[in-house]
Amino acid sequence: MARRGPRLVLGLDPRIEARAKERFEREQAEHQAKLAERAAKAAATGKKPSGRPPQPPVEGPLPTDQINLTDEESRIMPVAGGGFEQCYNAQAVVAAGSLLVVAADVVQAANDKQQLAPMVEHLKALPEELGKVETLLADNGYFSAANVAACAAANMEPLIATGREPHHPSLTERFAAAPAAPQDPTPVQAMAHRLKTPDGKKLYALRKQVPEPVFGIIKSVLGFRQFLLRGLDRVRGEWRLVTMAWNMKRMFALCPSA
Repeated sequence: MARRGPRLVLGLDPRIEARAKERFEREQAEHQAKLAERAAKAAATGKKPSGRPPQPPVEGPLPTDQINLTDEESRIMPVAGGGFEQCYNAQAVVAAGSLLVVAADVVQAANDKQQLAPMVEHLKALPEELGKVETLLADNGYFSAANVAACAAANMEPLIATGREPHHPSLTERFAAAPAAPQDPTPVQAMAHRLKTPDGKKLYALRKQVPEPVFGIIKSVLGFRQFLLRGLDRVRGEWRLVTMAWNMKRMFALCPSA
């Protein structure tokens, strides 16, 4: 007579369930931010936003909620050129005049919208001797009405693109006169108007030539293309050491006789 073996009960790893819950809560917050962004754009332009409304996130474990046993605190993120990798998201705030990194952090979320407010807090904590931040430039990945409000609350004027800009605007668009200022504008409407003025266009044009060379030189000249440590705290320390190395290199270039 055959004997039955022990019954196996299959279930999800509690860490995967926790990861799925964390991911859902983050995506739910991002979903609400996107809805608010569409509403802000509609209020600023007076037109219904193009494209489909953002879809709500899916609750429950997904294939992307898997755990990396080498570094459980890293996350699967989309990368440039397509595909996904086990990553962290490194953030850096660069001063336009000197190209020095004045604030740096590493986060576990791929979406940048949730990172602007924490970086503003880092800037507020800088010593007074370094001066006051007057204008904050950021691309469309950082735009939300909440981020515009966070900059205003910190007495920083935001210039954040409210949408993707065409790579090759026509001469008519490039040299078009600034539209009339809106009456009693919201913070988003006021920022959107300034982005269309000659002064705003000139300032926002600095965005590409300020942070991009810093990241490019860190990767190509300093040779830093991946984190070598494991765990969020250690990776944060590693990124701050890398940005410190960049700052030392940059200060030598700024003051070669010092």
